Amino acid sequence: MKITNVRARVFEWKGHTVPPQPHFCSNAMDLLWDKGDSMGTFRFHGWTVVEVETDDGLVGIGNVALAPRIAKTIIDQYLTPLVLGHDPFDYEYLWQRMYRSTHAWGRKGVAMAAISAIDIALWDLMGKATGRPVFKLLGGRTKEKIPCYASKLYRTDLGEMQAEAQRYLDQGFTSMKMRFGYGPKDGPEGMRKNLDSVAAVREVIGPDVDLMLECYMGWNLEYAKRMLPKLERFEPRWLEEPVLADDIDGYAELNRLTSIPISGGEHEFTSHGFRQLLDKRAVSVIQYDTNRVGGITAAHKINALAEVYGVPVIPHAGQMHNYHLTMSTLASPMSEYFPVHEVEVGNELFYYIFEGDPTPENGFIDLDEHKPGLGLSLSQRYLDQFNIVE
Repeated sequence: MKITNVRARVFEWKGHTVPPQPHFCSNAMDLLWDKGDSMGTFRFHGWTVVEVETDDGLVGIGNVALAPRIAKTIIDQYLTPLVLGHDPFDYEYLWQRMYRSTHAWGRKGVAMAAISAIDIALWDLMGKATGRPVFKLLGGRTKEKIPCYASKLYRTDLGEMQAEAQRYLDQGFTSMKMRFGYGPKDGPEGMRKNLDSVAAVREVIGPDVDLMLECYMGWNLEYAKRMLPKLERFEPRWLEEPVLADDIDGYAELNRLTSIPISGGEHEFTSHGFRQLLDKRAVSVIQYDTNRVGGITAAHKINALAEVYGVPVIPHAGQMHNYHLTMSTLASPMSEYFPVHEVEVGNELFYYIFEGDPTPENGFIDLDEHKPGLGLSLSQRYLDQFNIVE
């Protein structure tokens, strides 16, 4: 089997989107004086879909959500020539070939996300070629079903947040994640509003449901150190990305300071980056995303590393490339699940582009052992809602 073609297309959403709301989610832009939608640079309403074709007619599907037009250019100009003519089962060689060839200007960010897309497609190909789901190639079933947590609860009206939390309870979820809307520039009043939102959600879900708290890099070290003691009474399962991803020492300091586990890794790349986080005990929960971190090949190595350190892996986002890894390792106890929703931040686009993602039942998802590869196909239902860049 040889790779004969790599096709990268950008799917840009032109349909209805939910308009931005103030204090929707704290983020890394919050500390600047810029006015307007601070979340604007973190909304992604486009997605790159990669199809890797072989000489026997099989097609593997991969994807990348970061900077899709740039990712497509990297795939077309730099990565495709490196994999054409090769056997997709030589995935380790091909990963190293892409990683090392782009090392001078890649290593992290969009370049690694582009490598991830091709790597995911290679694993999809291998599954289809063997007639097995990807998780069976990675280690097989390690759990009967995958527990997952509902991940939304952006900062809106407190009554709306409480109603949303109740819906997740009614659907059988026993864990959920909410977002903060305020950060350092909002002062003590913002602190109080942050605490009020956590109290409102905890009031609905009670003490026996796990509640995760998301900062999305919108705080700094000083602010986080002031907030953590105030949050401990709510017993959150973790506090996510309190500071910028590059502030590894800040993560480590916070992780030592509090009883609340500090999580991160959504914006980290390759096993080298996670070794630094683990060596410094900077995070108590790892949250890579497979279509960013370097693909399934890289994520599989991070799982093994995390297992040795005793740090759980709970990938960012649901989506099949993450679910297969979660199913195949004891290092990963659960998955994130973005509820199906109108296009808002952009995570929802996955459901508009692909078909095959499982729907949670009573807070669990399962993977079909009879669907080869990732079990995904391109949806035809919403094509007229996209501008497709070939």
